[in-house]
Amino acid sequence: MILNDTIVALATPSGAGAIAVIRVSGPEAINIVSPIFVAKSKKELKRQATHTLHLGNIIEDARIIDEVLVSIFHGPKSYTGEHTIEISCHGSQYIQQEIIQLLIRKGCRSAEAGEFTLRAFLNGKMDLSQAEAVADLISSENAASHQMAMQQMRGGFSNEIQKLRQELLNFASLIELELDFAEEDVEFANRDEFQNLVTRIQQVLKKLIDSFAVGNVLKNGIPVAIVGEPNVGKSTLLNALLNEERAIVSEIAGTTRDTIEDEISIGGIGFRFIDTAGIRETQDVIEGLGIKKTFEKISQAQVVIYLLSADKFKIQNSKFQVELQKIHNQFPQKPLLIIVNKVDTLESTELEKLQQELEVISRGVEKSQYLLLSAKTGMGVEELQEKLLQFVNTGELRNNNTIVTNSRHYNALLSALEEINKVQHGLNDNLSGDLMAIDIRQALYHFGEITGEITNDDLLGNIFANFCIGK
Repeated sequence: MILNDTIVALATPSGAGAIAVIRVSGPEAINIVSPIFVAKSKKELKRQATHTLHLGNIIEDARIIDEVLVSIFHGPKSYTGEHTIEISCHGSQYIQQEIIQLLIRKGCRSAEAGEFTLRAFLNGKMDLSQAEAVADLISSENAASHQMAMQQMRGGFSNEIQKLRQELLNFASLIELELDFAEEDVEFANRDEFQNLVTRIQQVLKKLIDSFAVGNVLKNGIPVAIVGEPNVGKSTLLNALLNEERAIVSEIAGTTRDTIEDEISIGGIGFRFIDTAGIRETQDVIEGLGIKKTFEKISQAQVVIYLLSADKFKIQNSKFQVELQKIHNQFPQKPLLIIVNKVDTLESTELEKLQQELEVISRGVEKSQYLLLSAKTGMGVEELQEKLLQFVNTGELRNNNTIVTNSRHYNALLSALEEINKVQHGLNDNLSGDLMAIDIRQALYHFGEITGEITNDDLLGNIFANFCIGK
């Protein structure tokens, strides 16, 4: 990838719309756009101040392509750190391509995926973790993922890592200095202060590593498996939660042969509901594979909803208790929410008796709660949403604490902690400075991997390949 030329790309989604934004960045951005833009004010674009807007026409020879609004940013005070022009034109696909092709003929190159943000990183406008947060922000689909991406993009995570890295680097320099005076047997790095620093780094790293368990599910959505016998209303419940006919609803038992997934936002948190094949004894090979997949999905879920039908519960109470206990025994750490569906079909006396029986069942199965619901009428759906939110640990999010959501960062933190633990052992065993220096350098290397001080072309290519064109 050439990074000293001038690039152009559509910065808004492709397709027709009210307006589109075409972004141009590079050393010749202003010089390329200036000759093809005629301002209403008659002022020459390349003589205008940075961070100003100009109304005018994009022209090719004597032909007017479109009336546009041009934003001008002089480097380094721009997103990329380079001269940047943004052209807001009408959203016709024909107009978009006419302007882009004109700019390419005048000397621009079509930008690669993520190249604008890559240039921002290389020009010191953001570090690598902040650049990755840009992609997370673009793909955020609920309040939680948006908040985490914004916190990381503002530098909350990288600032914490940078501070630790700098303190460790200072001590590393003192230990390296001791090696130059080995014969004099002098000690520049105070071992007690160094011990305190190592302990503090361990605590911070462990906290960040632990946060990944929360951050990863909040970013990707909380997986919730809906399981139960065939034809108890799992698909109807999914449709009620999604407020659309997403799953097939049928009176025929075993309609759902595979898992169906969809995601909704509840209280700003994304939930991925997985409607699974009904659990029952079957001779149908295809349905049997679906039931096998059901247990696989339970293992992947963070919350399990066991759905019962009110009419069947009356005659199969003991059977359901056995099945619930079986799920709990296999997955003892997973919250289990027992939902009895179709309660709209019960008389008040039947409903009261049902509640009493459910009280007994939920007390007998650890980490379980129960809820009465009618997926068909929507009764109890809001209460179900509230219960689901209770299963999510959002304390770190509410307190605006740093939450790790990126698996690359998570792996680098694990590696850094491993090296810091080696330094701790070295301090405990009074190892010489030259041996501890090796582990300190490795820890610094893994810190640098996160923020981008240590990087390579393959890593950058892999990260920015996941960006959209124009960003």
